Amino acid sequence: MVLPLQSAPSSPADVANQIDQIWALLVQVFGPAGPFYAVIALGVLLILIALPLALRREKDPLERFSFRDDRLDDDLVRLREGTDDGSLRSLAQYLEPKTEQELSQTRTDLRAAGYKARSAVRLYFLAKASFGLLGIIVGLLLTLVLPEDPDVVFAVIMSVAFGLFGYFLPIYWVKRQGAVRRESIENNFPDAMDMMLICIEGGQSLDQSMARVSVEMQASSSPLAEELMIVTQEFRAGKERSAVLRDFGHRCNVSDISSFVTVLVQSQQFGTSVAQALRVYASEMRDKRLMRAEEKANILPTKLTLGTMFFTVPPLILILVGPSIITVIRELANFR
Repeated sequence: MVLPLQSAPSSPADVANQIDQIWALLVQVFGPAGPFYAVIALGVLLILIALPLALRREKDPLERFSFRDDRLDDDLVRLREGTDDGSLRSLAQYLEPKTEQELSQTRTDLRAAGYKARSAVRLYFLAKASFGLLGIIVGLLLTLVLPEDPDVVFAVIMSVAFGLFGYFLPIYWVKRQGAVRRESIENNFPDAMDMMLICIEGGQSLDQSMARVSVEMQASSSPLAEELMIVTQEFRAGKERSAVLRDFGHRCNVSDISSFVTVLVQSQQFGTSVAQALRVYASEMRDKRLMRAEEKANILPTKLTLGTMFFTVPPLILILVGPSIITVIRELANFR
């Protein structure tokens, strides 16, 4: 039996001819930007194929044993920092910064926004990459639905613009959430100080007063209540009091709380009365909040003046000067 001879490999000319035919077909179907669409589609397909392989995790043999403790469902336990739920652990080397400084800064920003788990860093970078890729796809789809055939330059500009928008969207969201969280803590902290002072003067310790205030502040400011819960749990765990208070000020990133921590630490070091220190500091916090409100009220007339200038003066000038301009134009036209 004689085996059939295998055909010789295609020559470079044949390969180039096939590429030209595919290029012409893409241009004919999708327009001048058809090859660019094909490259992006191939990249997305490769990412979708590689993603399940990257997320695949070998099963731990110990998972068949049940070590679950019902106490882990406690709300106060879930407030602990540094907990890792294992999300995207297999992609940690790709989704976490290589330098310790950048990783620490990212964690600080996420904690300020209310995301305290260790996996939040990985989810944050995955969100940036996902939204960037989604933005590129949206930009390409918009170029496809346009009535006119776009060229390659226009398709690249649209995809890059939407890709950058999607990439920076999680960054803006985290910064915005951090600003909202800090504003909520800053506005409600004087009320928390007053309640804490009442609890201490009623005979409770600093730990008990913070625990009580954290419960009472749930309705008005959940971020501040959550931070006070963390402080309470760290006190109960036996952590050093000054370290707990300094971590509290670092997490909140609010100047008022940093000053409050300094007052408590100095009161502990010098042995002065905590109630007296809180009474003076609470009065200062109320005055400071009143001054912030007065500052915003004083800025309001300036903002209204700018709005009046931009939205009232130009129409008024157009109404007053418009007829004269039209008359001058007509006179010039008749003179010519």
